Amino acid sequence: MEHLERYGIGIDAAKRKGDTMDSDLAEAVAKLKDIFTRRNIPTRFGKAQPAVVDELRNALRIPARYRAFLQAADPVDVETVTSVERVRFIPADRLIAEQVIGEEGWQKNWVVIARSAVRGDPYFLDISKLDAEGDCPVFSVTMGAHSYKPELYASSFEQFLRLLATNMEAAA
Repeated sequence: MEHLERYGIGIDAAKRKGDTMDSDLAEAVAKLKDIFTRRNIPTRFGKAQPAVVDELRNALRIPARYRAFLQAADPVDVETVTSVERVRFIPADRLIAEQVIGEEGWQKNWVVIARSAVRGDPYFLDISKLDAEGDCPVFSVTMGAHSYKPELYASSFEQFLRLLATNMEAAA
């Protein structure tokens, strides 16, 4: 638990309106922050305002685990760096504006949370596949295609964070 506190992540850090960042998610965030520190890559995490998170819950139906993440570690300026990809997280105050709206084939239950800084393709939560922990899988998709063929990137948002941290560590 000490390593979680070192990065400003308490297990109850996101306790607002019932959204609590659980220990698995807190550990995944701490691991990601740790690799940024070890690689000397500047990042800025913040804490999303409760009103913003409430608006996101209502407008985009973001799941509890992602809300807890935003409340404890809003990715204000966060871009992962590996040898083949750069993933830029979207901060809470820009999530609504970053959604793909009106594109033929884009589904309402896909919530964009990050983009490839190399290709511009989105990484998104599929909120129709919510699990018992209030988490859901993360997919990526190639934009500009005539039809969208989502590719599973991680089975949950927590796993997404862990995979990004592992990929950054391997690229170091």
